[in-house]
Amino acid sequence: RRVLLNLENMDTSEFIQFAKATIDYVADYTDNVRSRNVLPDVEPGYLSKLLPKEAPQKSEKWQEVLKDVEKYIMPGVTHWSSPYFHAYFPSGNSFPSLVADIVSSAIGCIGFSWIASPACTELEVITCNWLGQMLELPSEFLNSSNGTGGGIIQGSASECTFICLLAAKERTVRRMKQLHPELDEDRIRAKLVAYTSNQSNSSVEKAGILGSMPMRLLSVDDKCSLRGETLKKAMQDDMEKGLIPCYVVATLGTTSTCAFDNMDEIGLICKEYDMWLHVDAAYAGAAFICPEFRYLMSGIQYVDSFNVNVHKWLLTNFDASVMWYVSIILLTLNWQIPLGRRFRSLKLWFVMRIYGVQGLQEYIRNHIKLAHLFETYVRSDDRFEITTEVILGLVCFRIKGDNSLTKELLDRLQARKKVYLIAGTHHHKLVARFVVCSRLCREEDIATSWNEICSQTTEILRTKLNKESVKNGIKSTDNIATRIESLNLESKKNMQKIS
Repeated sequence: RRVLLNLENMDTSEFIQFAKATIDYVADYTDNVRSRNVLPDVEPGYLSKLLPKEAPQKSEKWQEVLKDVEKYIMPGVTHWSSPYFHAYFPSGNSFPSLVADIVSSAIGCIGFSWIASPACTELEVITCNWLGQMLELPSEFLNSSNGTGGGIIQGSASECTFICLLAAKERTVRRMKQLHPELDEDRIRAKLVAYTSNQSNSSVEKAGILGSMPMRLLSVDDKCSLRGETLKKAMQDDMEKGLIPCYVVATLGTTSTCAFDNMDEIGLICKEYDMWLHVDAAYAGAAFICPEFRYLMSGIQYVDSFNVNVHKWLLTNFDASVMWYVSIILLTLNWQIPLGRRFRSLKLWFVMRIYGVQGLQEYIRNHIKLAHLFETYVRSDDRFEITTEVILGLVCFRIKGDNSLTKELLDRLQARKKVYLIAGTHHHKLVARFVVCSRLCREEDIATSWNEICSQTTEILRTKLNKESVKNGIKSTDNIATRIESLNLESKKNMQKIS
């Protein structure tokens, strides 16, 4: 007799137990993430010393696996959902998105064509249109039966920038062949050049490398904004050398300081010279669902492609980067690099429906309100200075004086692991970037982070003044200590007034 092997290692009943226990674990983790240090206390290679060298030959109990998450994995996790995580930019996270990911993974479709999973294709069209309408993008960007535009959900802004570069290259080659039929296509491609600001994300320069197109990094003005005059001069210099301007990447909300390129000026030049203009609004684009921030996207009518990472600031888990094109003619059947694609739209659909447009708007506004609260704390303390205008959820500040002071502050904060900030630069000055990231962040969390920053600044300045007193031959440090404590006390009083 043939023996039918039971290859299903976990039946439905056991899956329910496992899933419920995991959901309980996730809920407990979320509720108590404040009690964990935001940064892990491990050294590189820690995990390989704890786990077996080979995979287990026989199955293990799920209870043991879940237990080992807390025992081995969590000690090495940087807690991006912590209210004291203020580095980089937000990483989207919400319960509706988590649940949608479970459903998407259970369905397990790979949406490389309509028939491969009609719902996967059609829901993506719908959610991209919903978000485009929320942002008030020009109608040309939306999916419609009689239009040439459309939206798609990519994995990252890096992919968006690279794909648009390839499309821009193809468009320019076709245009040049029409104007000069005698030219060889390879010769045209060798002359193409792209432009962006020196404040743009590193992925923009990488796109140029991958696409075999030189990417000019142009200087910016006092507000770290790329201006039209700078772009035009760079283009004219290149054209005099026989090169062909092809592609421009403008940034709305740069990584370092959340600066905004001047799209009105840049867009006019791109239209004049028939260059593809792509806008990277990975972080800041989410804020444009709020009418009061749409002035920041002035010039959108000149744009060929536009990108927003909903996995940053719209409560949707990574990865989900929405990109819209004015014309998809050059991209038919080639909207992305991989053939397969996940059912990403499901989590965006869950988030949009359960939060609603108003809920998402209030979420964005609250983060910006918290950023301005932190800005108020900084401005109330004479030891610090704000280096750039606070527009959205990023505050760039520094300790007055040498860059070494701000560097030491960041080093101390990282060593203590209670709050996490990273460095940025603003006109050759080192700055600390404070970003409101976590959906759990409240006013009291901002106050806690500020207290940690203040206390470490006090220690830095105390050490500095003590060294100066020794160097200058001062025997007593009583006056120094008094000055330091006075500054610290004044900061606390100002904070109480603000609260």
